[in-house]
Amino acid sequence: MEIDYDSIKVIGFDADDTLWVNETYFRNAEIEFAKLMAPYETANKVDQELFKMEMTNLPLYGYGVKGFVLSMLEMALKLSNGTVSNVAIESILNIGKGMINKPVELLDGIEEVLEKLSDKYRLIVATKGDLLDQERKLEKSELLKYFHHIEVLSDKKEANYSRLLEHLDIHPSEFLMVGNSLKSDILPLVNIGAHAMHIPFHTTWTHEQVTNEDTNGKNYKTLNSVSDILKILN
Repeated sequence: MEIDYDSIKVIGFDADDTLWVNETYFRNAEIEFAKLMAPYETANKVDQELFKMEMTNLPLYGYGVKGFVLSMLEMALKLSNGTVSNVAIESILNIGKGMINKPVELLDGIEEVLEKLSDKYRLIVATKGDLLDQERKLEKSELLKYFHHIEVLSDKKEANYSRLLEHLDIHPSEFLMVGNSLKSDILPLVNIGAHAMHIPFHTTWTHEQVTNEDTNGKNYKTLNSVSDILKILN
């Protein structure tokens, strides 16, 4: 079905892996953690158990590096039966600090797109994760000047988006969300009557993956790059 974007007044952008690189650093951190846990378990088993721990802790810690580090620490204690060394604990903490201190690497074309769209539309950021970390990345990105509003959500479900749009006095039909995650950035918006554009990132967290059944019949566009937005809206 052809999508009519003439009613769009506000465009929301996800942050991680839409504005800048993020998930790659988590994958690299998992590899480093598996090396530290090599005396206790295989790398594949460590990955599986760490993911389970993250899912268990998600309601407690939320999304982001800090919750990830706490899950690694808890997993290290569990895998080692409480015998993991202080050196390994320090190494896990340093993995987290290294992730937080990574430079912000903008994705290709994103600033040009934001600059052009900001002339015609009101732009906002709608992301999830640790508030302090996301604020730091936004500041380092030098993209803040393009956005009218920044919202760091505890989660990205239909209710979260509905509250955000109501708070900002935006009708769903006037809103377009752009993001890399079908589960978090696309399907919830389509389900509440808003528009969405999916720009896949080469790495997707297991928690964000969806099935063909989830996307069947959902009306949204998938783009090859963020620059393609300009071909559709301008």
